[in-house]
Amino acid sequence: MAKQNKPYADYTVVLVTTPAEEAPALAEVLLQEKKAACVNIISGVDSRYWWQGRLESARESLLVIKTKTSLLNDVISLVKARHSYSVPEIIALPVSGGNPDYLGWIDRSLV
Repeated sequence: MAKQNKPYADYTVVLVTTPAEEAPALAEVLLQEKKAACVNIISGVDSRYWWQGRLESARESLLVIKTKTSLLNDVISLVKARHSYSVPEIIALPVSGGNPDYLGWIDRSLV
């Protein structure tokens, strides 16, 4: 097993919900622009939420974006610029541990 040389704080997982039809294009631009090393698209998310004082629901896809913390602001800007929602969900979660080989792959993918 490779030794972890970089702190885990260098990595972030970003969650973004989006209409299902937008998910592939958004994932593709994140990858092409080298803002993400990997984007998982989880289809069929049944979302329930408050919006403008009303309880709403929607069928969405969830993007699970693996990136470097240093690219988080770029990811947020890119998603906001291309997302159809006026207030898209963009939630970043810090990585507190993981497979050093996988984290190294993220580094190599986003050079």
